[in-house]
Amino acid sequence: MKLFSRSLALPLAAILLAATPALAASEADFKTAYAAADAANKEAGTLRDQWTTTASALKDAKKAADAGDFDKAVAEAKEAEALAKASVFQAKAEKEAWKAEVIR
Repeated sequence: MKLFSRSLALPLAAILLAATPALAASEADFKTAYAAADAANKEAGTLRDQWTTTASALKDAKKAADAGDFDKAVAEAKEAEALAKASVFQAKAEKEAWKAEVIR
């Protein structure tokens, strides 16, 4: 039984992003958000469950920051963090859940 699917990750990320207030972001805000997302993505990597959508969101965050659009950069970094955390959750859940799928 699969406890978490990738199709749930994007709506979850959207909900998390919608819950944050809209304030003008700075470069420091971006660096903080990006560092958190990168750390979560590295944790997913150690569990061998990095999602390509996380990598895309990190790339989009960096691109927006390079263009000086820190509001978009922070939003993309937060989305990447949410996706990475979802992939970590999935990896941990499926570490034991696969046993229920095995025919005995």
